[in-house]
Amino acid sequence: MTIDKEAAERLANSFGAEAARYDRTRPPYPEALVANLVAASPGPRVVEVGCGTGVLSRQLLAAGLEVLGVEHDERMAAFARGAGVDVEVGKFETWDPAGRAFDAVVAGQSWHWVDAEAGPRKAADVLRPGGVFVALWHVFGTPKAIADAYVAAYEKVAPRMQHRVGHDYDEAFEAYRAGCVRTGDALVATGAFGEPVHWRSDWEQVFTTAEYADLMRTMSPMALLAPEQATRLLDEVGAAIDAIGGRFTQRYSTLAVAVPRR
Repeated sequence: MTIDKEAAERLANSFGAEAARYDRTRPPYPEALVANLVAASPGPRVVEVGCGTGVLSRQLLAAGLEVLGVEHDERMAAFARGAGVDVEVGKFETWDPAGRAFDAVVAGQSWHWVDAEAGPRKAADVLRPGGVFVALWHVFGTPKAIADAYVAAYEKVAPRMQHRVGHDYDEAFEAYRAGCVRTGDALVATGAFGEPVHWRSDWEQVFTTAEYADLMRTMSPMALLAPEQATRLLDEVGAAIDAIGGRFTQRYSTLAVAVPRR
């Protein structure tokens, strides 16, 4: 699906309207990767890019790090603050660190929203020598019956907006793996970073029909649908889940790229 700049901006701003739902449905990050991140950081001071409601920030705080979130959506920032995360509002590329330097720059499910040229340069600017940049993404794949129902529903309600990301696990994994490589290469190209290291953690999560509908409501393509289109899509996917017993297991991998600051 190709979208224009205006639609992309709508997608980027769609999460805040569902901040509470987003926080309760979006999965946390595997503890093994959180431990890797803590071990890779030369100190406790972390800035999280696009911290959202603070899902990852809270895990890092619990691990003993000092976290500052940078989040462009006021609604998401307000939720994160209410959950105990210190947040400054702004886009990472134009955010003013006010002379502060950090041990780690972290982006959980957010780096693809950052400008591809300005983002790596800003990461280099705010990291102290020896610091580390880490970006993480969740990859998922639904059972075929549900994936097929999802695609069929889009063909009915919005045939020009078919959205397949994450339905085929192998296809999604390769896309995200390539994205991690590109992210690492872009930082290295600034001349300020060393060689990237890649991490991976595999896991599963069980969803009921209602739980998956709740999660789907937070997915950005839903923001491009009219309310009646969204309701019909959710009903059709829900019927497919009900048909296989009202619950299913979704396969996940979380991929991360860690790049050290020279």
